[in-house]
Amino acid sequence: MVEDHEEENMLNICRYVDEKFQEYRHQLIKQPESTVMVLAALSIAEELFELRQQLSESEKNETVMMKRVNSKIEQLLEDIRG
Repeated sequence: MVEDHEEENMLNICRYVDEKFQEYRHQLIKQPESTVMVLAALSIAEELFELRQQLSESEKNETVMMKRVNSKIEQLLEDIRG
């Protein structure tokens, strides 16, 4: 059984893929449909790849920041304890 939110997500994904296809279809009028589909798929894959890289960088930055915060808290606690 498919949950309502899963169906909604799938419809949103379908609309997004169709938008990309239409975007490329208008730009590449003389190209075969299969070429347009491949280019749209590559464009979506590139977006996904870039977003994953950004997320990875954000997670690394967050880890570094949390280590600094923890270090400062530990230092503050040591100072309080005397």
